[in-house]
Amino acid sequence: MTGDAGSLYSAIVTRVERALTATLLWMTTGSVAAIPSLMIPQPDDPLLTVTVHLGLLVAFSIGLTFHLAPLADEPWFDGLTMGEEARRALTWVSVVVMVAGATGLVTLATSAALRYDPSLQFLQMLSSLDIGWAVAALTLGLRRRFGSQAAISGAVVLGVVCVWAIWRYLDTVGFSADGGWLLQASQLNRLVLPYDMGAAFVALAAFSLGVKRSRRTSLQG
Repeated sequence: MTGDAGSLYSAIVTRVERALTATLLWMTTGSVAAIPSLMIPQPDDPLLTVTVHLGLLVAFSIGLTFHLAPLADEPWFDGLTMGEEARRALTWVSVVVMVAGATGLVTLATSAALRYDPSLQFLQMLSSLDIGWAVAALTLGLRRRFGSQAAISGAVVLGVVCVWAIWRYLDTVGFSADGGWLLQASQLNRLVLPYDMGAAFVALAAFSLGVKRSRRTSLQG
């Protein structure tokens, strides 16, 4: 391996390693939150607990994305024979996967600690993963295209709307006798899926706008 190639490879590996290390630290810290969660008594109506918990998981996703974003300002895969936009997209997809994976594991640990019914744990996992990837993709795209303030505002709005949609569904349908998730396809299609699809569209649009930006945006914060 030549000197230039070796330096390039080292730089790529260093950026990826830093991102993975940061993700592991955030994931470990978030999972530790499961310990005090064991002391929270199980409510008769878990609606408030589930809503607050999901909101905190969304905040976790946003925070981790902003922590990783500076590491993804330059594409990680400089050695690949593809255009700059493709390399940036691949880099950002890697970040989105890291955020979603960390959020999913934290959700698993904290949901178990809160002693949700298994079906409700599954719903919480689906919801946090779905919202997590969307806010990560939106954040990366808006941050590069419009700056950090627009990115955090967009991510918070998207997260609030998605959490509200889940809350509205659970408030309308309720829970099973043992506190489990009651699946009503008609209500899910009416109260959740339209917002879910809208969030995915907005996130992918912002992601694409950021990837296609030919000049690096001046980032603040």
